[in-house]
Amino acid sequence: MQTDPNPKKSKDSPSNSDSTESTQSASPFPDDVLGKVLSFLNSDKDRSSVSLVCKDWYNAERWTRTKLFIGNCYSVSPEIVATRFPKITSVTLKGKPRFSDFNLVPQNWGADVHYWLVMFAKVYPFLEELRLKRMTVSDESLEILATAFPGFRALSLMSCDGFSTDGLKSVATHCRNLTELDIQDTDIDDFNGGWLSCFPENFGSLEVLNFASLDSEVNFDALERLVSRCKSLRVLKVNKSITLDQLQRLLLRAPQLMELGTGSFQQELLPGQFGDLESAFSNCKNLRTLSGLWEVTSVYLPVLYAACTSLTFLNLSYAALRSVEFGNLIAYCPNLRRLWVLDTVEDKGLEAVGSSCPLLEELRVFPADPFDQQLHRGVTELGFVAVSRGCSKLHYVLYFCWQMTNAAVATIVQNCPNFTHFRLCIMNPGRPDYLTNEPMDEAFGAVVKTCTKLQRLSVSGLLTDLTFEYIGKHAKNLETLSVAFAGSSDLGMQCVLEGCPKLRKLEIRDCPFGNAALLSGLEKYEKMRSLWMSSCNVTITACQQLAREMPRLNVEVMKDKESDDSQADKVYVYRSVAGPRRDAPPFVLTL
Repeated sequence: MQTDPNPKKSKDSPSNSDSTESTQSASPFPDDVLGKVLSFLNSDKDRSSVSLVCKDWYNAERWTRTKLFIGNCYSVSPEIVATRFPKITSVTLKGKPRFSDFNLVPQNWGADVHYWLVMFAKVYPFLEELRLKRMTVSDESLEILATAFPGFRALSLMSCDGFSTDGLKSVATHCRNLTELDIQDTDIDDFNGGWLSCFPENFGSLEVLNFASLDSEVNFDALERLVSRCKSLRVLKVNKSITLDQLQRLLLRAPQLMELGTGSFQQELLPGQFGDLESAFSNCKNLRTLSGLWEVTSVYLPVLYAACTSLTFLNLSYAALRSVEFGNLIAYCPNLRRLWVLDTVEDKGLEAVGSSCPLLEELRVFPADPFDQQLHRGVTELGFVAVSRGCSKLHYVLYFCWQMTNAAVATIVQNCPNFTHFRLCIMNPGRPDYLTNEPMDEAFGAVVKTCTKLQRLSVSGLLTDLTFEYIGKHAKNLETLSVAFAGSSDLGMQCVLEGCPKLRKLEIRDCPFGNAALLSGLEKYEKMRSLWMSSCNVTITACQQLAREMPRLNVEVMKDKESDDSQADKVYVYRSVAGPRRDAPPFVLTL
């Protein structure tokens, strides 16, 4: 996002007296024509590039932009945004670093949306959409949102915290034009499910309703009435308090659904109820996405079979299915493009995927229990190889396993050379190739050499600096790199920072990289969105040097209570046009 109030000028820029002539020659289009042309640009990156052409294009882009994406809420201030873009109707805003998902960012770190909403209420009373990720959202903030924007239509809260169902009551009561309420993976104080009854009885505009991450029982009668009124509802994801017979009643009232998240799948059904539920699923002719299935038992899986043929996304990350029952289900899903499963399906289950899902593009395999290998065997390299043989279109993978080999990874990327996202997580830190006892360097060397379109990479296992030499040399399109428990010396991180011309995010934890590694990226960091380092060998002195030499970067250090005073336990570095943030808590030292 370009936030400078004036486009950049070269050393030979014309004087003010010549600026009009220069602008006219650079942009011969009338304003309305230029505005129409810019309306066809949907990419934020493209629009930002256009704004640098000349002053006319800058102003045209400024006045025609209606959607805004901010990947770090501290990279710019609400005041700068309000000055730069006067007609914003849709905002996507991200807050905490991604490693907060792994409890590595302390509580009360920041990323509160309240100050943003206060500013938006002043300058964007016509705001229609707000999508937040890893932000802190209070009930007071939700009340402002619900009352300050008369035409507000869409709210998405993903991995957010700080609010309760009381805040949802405000949204339900006041947002009369709401089409989307999407609450995903959110830490919410769930007092009760009464908030659903706060939607007015004449309200019927919802197209997306997702409250799967809430825990308490909801007012089912209110939910059923709401679903009945919302004739355009295409996405419905309920929480696990919804029973199978309640689900069947909802499906009867919304057969037009395209995405469904079910409730609990563990309930004793009478023979007639089983048939009614099966019929309800078969009548959902437009269903493309299926998730939920909490506590699913194999006896009820057949009710899904009729609806599976048209599915393109199946999310079983809450369903601990075994290989046989999973294999029976997946045989009915020939059109899947995306699949999320638990490792309880084991290699046999993944072999079934390779046989049944030739169009698969994305696979995510999560651990049912990441801390206890003895509970079940999980998946190995054999399952991964089997998928790659049968799913040549695969380009996104997140794969948690207990063991892997260099040869298997080389085979996988030969079978699927178009990976853009390759995230391999071997859950035993520092584990080598279990057959040869060699480091896993050649595995990731094969990935970056073969997959020339690679944009995101997560590495794991026993890795030396050679892995990072491969990455720096070959990963020309890499944008995000995540590293844990890997590397031999500072050289590894230096290789990445000296190579990887498109790198935007670098996330490192529990690695031997120290001060020399940190300071080797001085010329790189301003072109990146952020750097995260935790439990590495970095000192506060080095962080201070980085802050002095790169004043346009925000360098933040978080200290652990028991650590040496000289150590920088957690370091977060990011570019910002707003300067140091004003809401840093006492445990965050801004250098």
